Amino acid sequence: MIRSDRDGDVLTLTIDRADKANSLTADMLATLADHVEMVDDTTALLILTGAGDKVFSAGADLGEARAGLATSPLWERLSGAIAAIPCLSVAALNGTLAGGAFGMALACDIRLSVPGASFFYPVAKLGYLPQPSDPARLARLVGPARAKLILAAGARLSAQEALAFGLVDRVTDDPLAAARDLAVGQAAHVAAIKAMVP
Repeated sequence: MIRSDRDGDVLTLTIDRADKANSLTADMLATLADHVEMVDDTTALLILTGAGDKVFSAGADLGEARAGLATSPLWERLSGAIAAIPCLSVAALNGTLAGGAFGMALACDIRLSVPGASFFYPVAKLGYLPQPSDPARLARLVGPARAKLILAAGARLSAQEALAFGLVDRVTDDPLAAARDLAVGQAAHVAAIKAMVP
């Protein structure tokens, strides 16, 4: 349910469970983390995307969330691995981003979204806390007040609102193609430039 495709120095990981809104199971999270942790200096660009044209990911699979996945350390393992890789990382958001799936998108360097996507992280409404590193990453992108609006008040954003907030970097009809267009530098140069940007 996680597809891995390599084209030269570009690695694309696709959440492929469109019939279930690309919701994530523990096995899928572990597989994603395994792939990201294996990224080496031959990779210039990592792209995360989802199957279908509606939802990037609805977060945790509901059945597994009730069984403990909502508070699993796997979410933090995945986002930490994404944040640590030397290559450029891009979330190509083919649709709505919700719940725990926020973590992997927040950990990416760049977020590209389709116009019809919406964004919400309803942890407070569901009785959970966000994953430990998500609030700080979100606040760095959108500011503390807007981070509280999203996390504590459960605000739902449109793609245009997310763009205006700074949560999304570009809105485009084909975020996967736009992400692939970013593969312009050699892996070593990309890593060096990324390391220069605080």
